Amino acid sequence: MLTLQNLVNLGDALSHPLRIKILKMLMDKELSVYELAKELGISRQLLYLHLKKLEKAGLVESDLRLEGNRAKKYYRSKHFNFSISNEIIKNLEV
Repeated sequence: MLTLQNLVNLGDALSHPLRIKILKMLMDKELSVYELAKELGISRQLLYLHLKKLEKAGLVESDLRLEGNRAKKYYRSKHFNFSISNEIIKNLEV
């Protein structure tokens, strides 16, 4: 069930063009933070801010893996499908 907070988180996550681009990239394949930052031409710190919003909205998930002697964080898009209608907004608990 869609709650007011879920709706706010979704709206926030989808309100920036870069987050839409990140989401699109992660639908094709799983990528590490390093790969995403390099491909997008942004710092990892800025990328983490965007990924946090996408994760909070339930649109992406992450996995920490040990590769050699280093831990790498990988992100992938989660399957999602949502619809917003007058009826849904009307039935939100506020």
